[in-house]
Amino acid sequence: MNIFRFAGDMTHLISILILLLKIYATKSCAGISLKTQELYALVFLTRYMDLITDYVSLYNTVMKIVFIVSSLAIVWCMRRHPLVRRSYDKDLDTFRHQYVVLACFVLGLIMNEKFTFQEVFWAFSIYLEAVAILPQLVLLQRSGNVDNLTGQYVLFLGAYRGLYIINWIYRYFTEDHFTRWIACVSGLVQTALYADFFYYYYLSWKTNTKLKLPA
Repeated sequence: MNIFRFAGDMTHLISILILLLKIYATKSCAGISLKTQELYALVFLTRYMDLITDYVSLYNTVMKIVFIVSSLAIVWCMRRHPLVRRSYDKDLDTFRHQYVVLACFVLGLIMNEKFTFQEVFWAFSIYLEAVAILPQLVLLQRSGNVDNLTGQYVLFLGAYRGLYIINWIYRYFTEDHFTRWIACVSGLVQTALYADFFYYYYLSWKTNTKLKLPA
């Protein structure tokens, strides 16, 4: 494992901790898309099926379990916690994510590196992660104002993906048989989706004003 992947994993972990902190400290999930969180839970559950068949390292196993458990905990809080669920912006979170899931599954069946059960679902999870942020970005655009913790959560998510792109470039030049082209292309698409958010986040930071996304 290289430093870029480790930094990406830590950045991803920080984004999840920020979201959990927001929910725990404020007992609110205002500004957070439940649909995005459900998509991420599905991403981790399908990508890490190899937990029961393959062992790579203690670090690898722990990180996979952390991502699965934390994503399910967030979904549970937003759906079941008596205080948190009251603040869920259901009227703003209207992105039809079921069509995204279906499209990514079909894509995983058609475009995969090897037509096996695990590889098809691995490809599906990669495609799904590339667009899982869409409901969140749509919700923020509709709500207009973005609170600090929600903005930092999305920022660190985007940074994690950017670091993983550097990781793939590094591995391409240092590994003889690096062929994860699906992850590379999907990662570029995912990072591009954050471009607009990054731009307005930078403007907000530069002018020391509250982050707002245009409707």
